[in-house]
Amino acid sequence: MPVQKKEARPASRNGRTRIPAFVQSQRGVKNWKEASGWLDWRGIEDIECITPDQAGVARGKMMPSKKFTSNTSLALPSAVFMTTISGDYPEDGNGFTYPEDDGDLKLLPDLSTLSVVPWESDPTAQVICDLVHQDGRSVEFTPRNVLKRVVAAYADRGLRPVVAPEIEFYLVRKNPDPDYPLEPPVGRSGRAIGGGQGYSIAGVNEFDELIDDIYHFSEGQGLEIDTLIHEEGAGQLEINLRHGDPVELADQVFMFKRTIREAALKHETYATFMAKPIQRQPGSAMHIHQSIVDRKTGKNIFAADDGSETEAFGYFIGGMQRHIPNALVMLAPYVNSYRRLTQAASAPVNTKWGYDNRTTAFRVPRSDPQARRVENRIPSSDANPYLALAASLACGLIGMINKVPCDAPVGTSVNEDEIELPRGLLEAVDLFESDDALRDMLGEPFVSTYAAIKKAEFETFMEVISPWEREYLLLNV
Repeated sequence: MPVQKKEARPASRNGRTRIPAFVQSQRGVKNWKEASGWLDWRGIEDIECITPDQAGVARGKMMPSKKFTSNTSLALPSAVFMTTISGDYPEDGNGFTYPEDDGDLKLLPDLSTLSVVPWESDPTAQVICDLVHQDGRSVEFTPRNVLKRVVAAYADRGLRPVVAPEIEFYLVRKNPDPDYPLEPPVGRSGRAIGGGQGYSIAGVNEFDELIDDIYHFSEGQGLEIDTLIHEEGAGQLEINLRHGDPVELADQVFMFKRTIREAALKHETYATFMAKPIQRQPGSAMHIHQSIVDRKTGKNIFAADDGSETEAFGYFIGGMQRHIPNALVMLAPYVNSYRRLTQAASAPVNTKWGYDNRTTAFRVPRSDPQARRVENRIPSSDANPYLALAASLACGLIGMINKVPCDAPVGTSVNEDEIELPRGLLEAVDLFESDDALRDMLGEPFVSTYAAIKKAEFETFMEVISPWEREYLLLNV
């Protein structure tokens, strides 16, 4: 792990060298003075100041570390956060207006996210930034701020959400030509990986060196992996993260995606978080475990003193049952996402809930009362983690505020029933724009901007002629 350390200039006591604790921290410092010492001790030369765009792609600027700590003003054009995944811009309309001046937004580094970039050969650090207007107001349509807005709505009610994401992804052979289908990678055995490897240790061992790099890169950034498993798909893996604060966990998913891609490239392999990258293979999900804690007592509000389920528990589920279909565009953000959401597949296509029932959208795992939580199994791994968490938590909070009752739990397989979710991107956008409660919770600037981007992405997709059309329509119609 290429994390270079410069000779420190620590304090000395009784002839013993004393290194401040903050300098040894792998992730985060409290203030700019600590940041300077942290960077100096490691001999950091460059800083990557990054922030997630609407797709969850890292955008930002790189600069010398000395400039970073000299009160330099950082800015990005506002257009960066209004672009589609293909680099196009949406048309004005339905509340969205592209700013004529394309003015700058200021980047505010969150020093608690400062860490090294372990895959770089030169000593490099990275820090996640928030976006504000020139007058200091929060930029409402940027993803990290949208999640902070939802978390603040919980705090206003004396509550604190706790989440634990699980991220699935595929390792695939390098694919420079997008006209060719993706193929499973070749592992250490020299053979292409096959499907049906769920929880296979041998399947994980096929990629020992790559996985070692994922662990080493993660450790170097202070990112904590709970477990790693091989999933059902050919070359499909899953990483589970420990539970914690939603913004911190979204930051970790944001960084993990980057880390996993870099580790894969080091081994001449692609890592992809597409929802459905390979035909006739399972899709990739980002399951979200959620519980809510009373800020004063620290108790899980889903459990009463006697361990029974509370009204808040039912209302949280009821809110998700009612509003998740309208927020689906934040959980399944691309045309490809809906290829994962099909009947009789591993992904849920309903709004039902049940105890330890993986065919339902909302699963309540078996646990002690104080660990009671609700797992949202609908989001796909291509979702922006900030927006997926914001959407899921917003729907649950709306349910608790409006006291939306939940349906009775189901104990049977329900994934072959009629699909209860939008079947495509445009339908999902229409439902998203029509939900006033979601609009109030997430903010009008975000809803109008995000909807405009998704409509533009759909129109770009419609310009592409697929192999299916050439195969079945070319000579038959």
